[in-house]
Amino acid sequence: MSPKHLESGQRAEQLALEMLLAQGLTLHTRNYSCPQGELDLVLLDPKGSLVVVEVRYRHDDSRGSAAETVGSAKQRKLTLATQQFLRQHAELRRKPLRFDVVAVSGDSGPDAVEWIQDAFQPG
Repeated sequence: MSPKHLESGQRAEQLALEMLLAQGLTLHTRNYSCPQGELDLVLLDPKGSLVVVEVRYRHDDSRGSAAETVGSAKQRKLTLATQQFLRQHAELRRKPLRFDVVAVSGDSGPDAVEWIQDAFQPG
């Protein structure tokens, strides 16, 4: 990945985090990494659920939307990384769990952020 692409991804992640915090979620962990994969954001929602958020950025939709890039292989990696995360955070294991996707498109204006709650079920 080029440094510019990484910078765009980091900006998208920050934008997503700010939007989620404004919606009342609380950040637990950012950029958790393990051999199974990486979790962009792990938050707690006001109702007490654990929310694993995958942030996806696309400069434009010519090759599909950012949300469409979270296919079954990516979902599996997120599920495995979450299982590892929960092994290390026993206090969170009993909380309801959901996987959200925040898709950010190139212009990054307020309408360029799509929050898909409960985007998929772990399989």
